[in-house]
Amino acid sequence: AYYSPNPARMSGVEILKGSSQIAFGPHTTGGVVNYLSTQFPTDHSFYLRSTYGSNSAFDVHSYWSDTSEGEFGNVGVLAEIYYRSTDGFREIDAGNGYGGSDSTGFELMEPMIKLFWEPNSDVYQRLEFKYGYTDFDADETYAGLTESDLKANPYKRYAGTFLDHMATEHHRSYLKWLVEPTDDLSFQVAAYYNKFERDWYKIRKAGGQSIYKVLSDPVGYAAAFDDLHLLGTGSLGIRHNARSYESSGLQFNVNYDTTIADIEHSISAGFRFHNDSIRRFQQDDTIDLSGGAPVVNEGVPGSGGNRAQEADAWAVWIQDDIDLGKLTVSPGIRYETIDGDWTDYNSDPTNTHKSGATGETDAVAPGVGMTYELSDTTNLFGGIYKGISSPSPRGFLKSGTRWEDSIGYEIGTRTQKDGMSTEIAGFLTDYNELTGSNAGLGGAALDDGLDGTNAGAAEVYGIEFLQAYEAGADNAVSIPLFVSATYTSATLDNALSKGGGDDIFAGGVAGADIPYIPEWKLSVGAGLSAENWGLNAVGSYHSDAYGTAVNSEVPTANARQGKIDGGFILDLSAHYKLNDTTRIIGGVHNVLDEVLTVSRLPEGPRVNAPREFYIGFELQW
Repeated sequence: AYYSPNPARMSGVEILKGSSQIAFGPHTTGGVVNYLSTQFPTDHSFYLRSTYGSNSAFDVHSYWSDTSEGEFGNVGVLAEIYYRSTDGFREIDAGNGYGGSDSTGFELMEPMIKLFWEPNSDVYQRLEFKYGYTDFDADETYAGLTESDLKANPYKRYAGTFLDHMATEHHRSYLKWLVEPTDDLSFQVAAYYNKFERDWYKIRKAGGQSIYKVLSDPVGYAAAFDDLHLLGTGSLGIRHNARSYESSGLQFNVNYDTTIADIEHSISAGFRFHNDSIRRFQQDDTIDLSGGAPVVNEGVPGSGGNRAQEADAWAVWIQDDIDLGKLTVSPGIRYETIDGDWTDYNSDPTNTHKSGATGETDAVAPGVGMTYELSDTTNLFGGIYKGISSPSPRGFLKSGTRWEDSIGYEIGTRTQKDGMSTEIAGFLTDYNELTGSNAGLGGAALDDGLDGTNAGAAEVYGIEFLQAYEAGADNAVSIPLFVSATYTSATLDNALSKGGGDDIFAGGVAGADIPYIPEWKLSVGAGLSAENWGLNAVGSYHSDAYGTAVNSEVPTANARQGKIDGGFILDLSAHYKLNDTTRIIGGVHNVLDEVLTVSRLPEGPRVNAPREFYIGFELQW
């Protein structure tokens, strides 16, 4: 749905893998990510963090909370606001009738309120309500640069992108009721509703050609390349990518601890009814350059895509943590069934039905995990689980797309002793049906009418390592240290002619590296921590990857091909405590000013942010 929760306002992020992912779906390939919004503090509190930095970046994150206790029970309120704005780090070139601009940033506003009530009753109960809102405006584009322009000035944008703009609005809410009849039994019911609307007005063609093709051959498409610079006499194709998404549902969870035949069981189960839909009503406009200065000719509403999809999904799951002493085994299983329908309308505002279909699909995802206590400080863990990802209604009803499924295996060990933490794990994910949407590759080329294609078999395996230690923990100044490393081999099992987001699997041969997955990832960190101040340095490295399964070093057929650059990014941060409630904070992102091609999708290569500074303060009562 073209949005992801904003980590900057979160209290934490959970990564759930193996048997722990049984309770979630229907997209569980490799695990699930759970964002934890700001939690209720235990009493009255106030928090404010504000920073200002490079490119006029201004950040504010603040929340206030209070609780009250009386005959009615406990009542709490939490009010939060997050705001961020920046002018952006790119500059748009000048062209005919346009003077250029350095406004390529965004503005984001996110208020939220939470309420809870714990009534005075013989049985513990808790009601909790949340409502959050997001308003986001960004002068952003998908259009990248040619290879030569990327080397000469990686932070430029072509003049033809001067109207590209993303506007979104997001409402999110839930109401939860938790009841604990006994110490061993608890129930939770949650109702939720989300609505997300967006209109991304962005160029998609120059001189009648796709942008990613023009960028791969600016000489062969010289006239179109001039149009992209607002220096030609042709035209640009620009689209209102206007879409509305809604999701709602009701979920029931139960947790029960019991003893059966002297064996302790912790059983969790649940079911969910979920409805979601997308309504697409897009409009194709033309930017006419024949008169020198650009002139926008508006198209017919619905001309850029007029269609809808909806799905009703039922899910049920159960898992049991079986305590066998030093060994804990956690088997579980999940079942998903989806009733979907899709409708295409004429490409005009009449909403005249053109075609559509209704149907059903389902999947079963079992898994089992285990932990074994080797000693008081060391555990062995492992698991086997099935990962799944559902196709869209258009996908399974029109394109014949099957569920993505894989079998994942992991085994590892975890040790914590004397301030030192060590973890090492091996993993293997064997894909039977790989699709583009859940291999970290973005969705299929929805603008072109495709709805996911099964790309065939693939194998991903590797090893993860983490070492953390705080030297001198009892000294006035301690030194926290960590290093983590991941090796990943991700290859296709067979030659592919299609598949993946924007068809980036096309042309892949057996043994080709899966795009956008680096072989090596490494993070290192070191700091100095004292009572009133602290310094931290964190560096991250990843090796090169490829933009498509062709695995070409440079673009050949289009600008989506070529390398995704590996490199090392170093960040520094510091704080100084003025008193019990106030501290000064600051830092530098990308200290070494590394320039890396981080994406070639969907319209050519774009780079990461340059070196940026920030300074500010943090208050907490």
